[in-house]
Amino acid sequence: RRVLVSDLSGRSNIMYKAREYNLDVGNDEQTRKILERIKDLENRGFQFEGAEASFELLVKKTLGTYKPFFNLLGFRVIIEKFRRTRLPLSEATVMLRVDRHVEHTAAIGDGPVEALDKALRNALEKFYPVLKEIKLTDYKVRILSSDRGTKAVTRVLIETSDSSGNKWGTVGVSSNIIEASWQALVDSIEYKLIQDLDEKNEL
Repeated sequence: RRVLVSDLSGRSNIMYKAREYNLDVGNDEQTRKILERIKDLENRGFQFEGAEASFELLVKKTLGTYKPFFNLLGFRVIIEKFRRTRLPLSEATVMLRVDRHVEHTAAIGDGPVEALDKALRNALEKFYPVLKEIKLTDYKVRILSSDRGTKAVTRVLIETSDSSGNKWGTVGVSSNIIEASWQALVDSIEYKLIQDLDEKNEL
């Protein structure tokens, strides 16, 4: 049978979905924690249908088996428009730490998400060359609370693919669309790094 992430309302479905991703959910207490975490995030606007890479990361974090590949120290996004007839230009800077190394990079893009994606990967590719194989293939935004106007909470869904044709989806939610995009971008990269590490461990 196939269990969708949107069906994860009971313990048996959580167990089934976790086994599908080779995740060891060993007891009812762990399942309860995962279920509580899913419900909490759903109440904040998260939805894991189409973002199953984010679901896998959620389970690993809840089980305590997640180990971050980098730590964010800060990021900034600037959008500039110099003339009325020119398109806006976005610049992103990212500062993060990998082990004891601090990286501070910048990138320019046609939009803020593209600039942020480039800056993040510029900072990480020398530590994790496998990231050169991936690209952002789809980006969707949904307004969750349109009655709040410009303060509305947004959900960002990102689809990423690699050179082998694998595709995976990630999600981010925030009242700040850049923050929501950042969450989804980070999940996308960490998912790829986890898959790469798992493949190496199987050799």
